[in-house]
Amino acid sequence: MKKFAENIVSKAMEANQLATTMVNNAADWLYKNDELILADRTPYDVVYETDLVKLRRYQPLEESFLKLSDGSERTVNPGTYRVPLVIVPPLAVNMLIYDLFPDQSYVKYMRAAGFDVFLIDWGSPGRKHAHYDMGTYVNELMPEMINKVCEITGEDEVSLQGWSMGGQFCLLYAGVTEDNHVKNVITVASPINTHASGPQGKMWNMVLNGPAAMIRKYTSFRVHKLNPKWMAVPGWANSLGFKMTDPVGTIRGYWELVLNLADREFVQNHLTRSAFLDGMVAYPGGIMQDTTIKVWLDNDFHDGKVEIGGKESNFNAIKASLLGFGGSSDVMVTATAARGVMDAVDSPDKQFVIAPGGHMGVFVSRKAIAENWAVTADWLADRSK
Repeated sequence: MKKFAENIVSKAMEANQLATTMVNNAADWLYKNDELILADRTPYDVVYETDLVKLRRYQPLEESFLKLSDGSERTVNPGTYRVPLVIVPPLAVNMLIYDLFPDQSYVKYMRAAGFDVFLIDWGSPGRKHAHYDMGTYVNELMPEMINKVCEITGEDEVSLQGWSMGGQFCLLYAGVTEDNHVKNVITVASPINTHASGPQGKMWNMVLNGPAAMIRKYTSFRVHKLNPKWMAVPGWANSLGFKMTDPVGTIRGYWELVLNLADREFVQNHLTRSAFLDGMVAYPGGIMQDTTIKVWLDNDFHDGKVEIGGKESNFNAIKASLLGFGGSSDVMVTATAARGVMDAVDSPDKQFVIAPGGHMGVFVSRKAIAENWAVTADWLADRSK
């Protein structure tokens, strides 16, 4: 009887401890999330900034090797390649994605691989930036930032890396400047041939050949005549859109959080991923106008000639070495749509890789470390000396 009573007391104490841990973790998740978020821990300096945009330069690492989330390790290269790497993010995302976890950080990995890593932080555009379009970013903001990279490093060449819309910006910049400063370009899941992007591509083909064609022929209505403020997309809408690409997975994620509230590490990981997905920023209306016409309807990127801000970006003028990635299960930008870069860019040195993952996973999942990051680092090493 005594042993039975002791067991009851022991189990009650364990249950109480479990409940206390769950309550504490839930409270921290709600009220102390800044302390739990593991992202954005790699040291960097803001070496240049405007009222909206910041240029980050990541500091040399103190570690001698990295332990990575896929179970592998990477020895830190004590040297630095001559050609700096400039990361050009897409709009709407926050910068946490590039430094998501200490053992799953793109900027940290590329710094360990021996590259002088810069990142253009586009900031959070507001109503006064609603008129910003592709020309604003590519003709005005990117040259300012890349010229500053060249000034700081003393080099006249850079490598550009862009995920999703960031890859479009890289190509537009290289095409409009006719390769000035650009030695290498890496695009990841960037929508180039959108009309070949599965069901979405068929839909836009139907719209182009149907309603859009009629509107253009018989009316004076043009998307670019609209007030850009009407087309700006708020950050919460971008967050919702990203989550709706996998609604079941999103709901499952929160349910798993409830089931694992007693696991501090699980709570931290969930909160870190949520900080990225919940922290999307706005799209300027001018960008949405350009994207609607040049990307979705007219498919200008696949044609290799895109007019931006009164200038023409000619992809045939791009002679920089090119490495493109597509996600094997990407439904936002299919691998076929991303592969269009091989047709659009007339470079003598180009390669395309299909890597595992969807639109986000192809770039930041654990599998991406070996299938994307390592491939990129090895490819760049031979072209950055």
